[in-house]
Amino acid sequence: MSIFSVDLTSAPDLKSHEKGTGARRTRRPIYIDLLPPCNNACPAGENIQAWLELSQAQRYEEAWQVLVRDNPMPAVHGRACYHPCENACNREYVDGSVSIHAVERFLGDMALKEGWKPRFETEYSHKRVLIVGGGPSGLSAAYHLARFGHEVEIHDAGPVAGGMMHFGIPAYRLPRYELEAEIKRIEALGIKIVLNHRVDDVLAEKEIGNFDAVFIAVGAHLSKKVEIPGKKDDDVIDAVQLLRNLEMEEPPHLGKKVVVYGGGNTAMDAARSAKRLGAQEVSVVYRRNREQMPAHDFELNEALDEGVNVIWLRTIKEINRSDLKLEIMELDENNKPQATGQFESIKADSVILAIGQKSDTSFLEKVPGIDFKYDGTVVVGPDMMTGHKGIFAGGDMVPSERTITVAVGHGKRSARFIDAYLRGIPYKKPIKAPVVGYERLHVWFKTDAPKSEQEELQLDKRRETFDEIVKGLAPKTALFEARRCLSCGNCFECDGCLGSCPEGGAVIKLGRGNRYRFNYQLCTGCAICYEQCPCHAIEMIAEPDKKSQED
Repeated sequence: MSIFSVDLTSAPDLKSHEKGTGARRTRRPIYIDLLPPCNNACPAGENIQAWLELSQAQRYEEAWQVLVRDNPMPAVHGRACYHPCENACNREYVDGSVSIHAVERFLGDMALKEGWKPRFETEYSHKRVLIVGGGPSGLSAAYHLARFGHEVEIHDAGPVAGGMMHFGIPAYRLPRYELEAEIKRIEALGIKIVLNHRVDDVLAEKEIGNFDAVFIAVGAHLSKKVEIPGKKDDDVIDAVQLLRNLEMEEPPHLGKKVVVYGGGNTAMDAARSAKRLGAQEVSVVYRRNREQMPAHDFELNEALDEGVNVIWLRTIKEINRSDLKLEIMELDENNKPQATGQFESIKADSVILAIGQKSDTSFLEKVPGIDFKYDGTVVVGPDMMTGHKGIFAGGDMVPSERTITVAVGHGKRSARFIDAYLRGIPYKKPIKAPVVGYERLHVWFKTDAPKSEQEELQLDKRRETFDEIVKGLAPKTALFEARRCLSCGNCFECDGCLGSCPEGGAVIKLGRGNRYRFNYQLCTGCAICYEQCPCHAIEMIAEPDKKSQED
């Protein structure tokens, strides 16, 4: 790649045969394809390395087409995903992970600007699928089912599609134009979206609409409650309802001093929104310490940058109008918070409760065969089907991590199993190749390509507006960032094996896009090609037939 420069001083000794296998070859090299850790870590199952490679060649529409085979909303995910792919990226051990989310956002935004449409061929099945819930999981399932050739209809209780993407993520993190544009592109596949339509009787809805299968993904729109002595209904504001009201242009008057009770990402969003609504002093009360806080680091750091204060190791024990009684907590030997019996008081004009969300799955209790966990989440099998034949479920309403990317992954996975169910053909999940870790790479080349930083809205402007904070990458920067990919586990045709082979002709180049092959009549099994391959696309295996060196 163009950003790499070869440093022969740190490369393997290309003239040395000390690591060979002697006159009689006992090992031979083979070309392999391993699973890059970014792909493995993506909850939506994106082929990240593939679309990064196409982006490196500036074949952006092709890259986007590969991306949307798995994820129909790259402009959304490039902004709102917590990018676990980057946490797994092997480049983190070199000079910082590839900014995968930023390149994904670049492609997603370019697609909206250029009007790209997903390209696929399908054969219509004449089967109908009802989807209950128009959030990330429902939209993802609808998209993939439409690609499979099924007729899809979404019924959603809300006034707009998007679910918690629309009502749970503030506009400063996820602007509404990009969200709505990607939803419209999904709808344009022929998917019917019925809004303001709450489904109370799934079986009746299925029968009346003549649906062959149902996918339920109602999300987690209900806030969990906590009993606080002295608390009255008008003493606290529900965090989810607060964020929802922002979308409905009905923001409440919070006053000058606001306290947010909770430590998750919703608590951070509520606190930062309170700042933007005019609160002068916003404090988050959390009963544990920073290391145990469920909110992502960058969410907390951005809140702190914006002037939000965090009161650690405290719980609200009593509310008496504007007076809050806090109990000081301490962590025991198991890092669990324990009450100390010591108290302190603070004042607040408003208290926002943000201690977690749950799904309203009570409407499914009358459906035979459906089982529930203690927290109300729905039990599904490996095929995402509930205990009632033909009814599937996914997203926040099933036991899992609650993020939009996990939900989108559930939608895709469920669509595959629903398609198999409708066609009467079992879906067999492809076998994964082994994941290639950094310890298996041979990064002998020199790198000078630190991770690109995205520009951000100035702090003084953040506190008074819901405008998007993080900016997208310029084309030149997006290209640079894509080219930082190490192509872990898969050959990118760097010609290293070809150039390092001491037995001229043992490695044969097959032409761009076709990689290489080995001539085992010339290969001695010296392993130099293996040792220099930067991405571990070559493995050494035992000779299949030690009696003969003939192929």
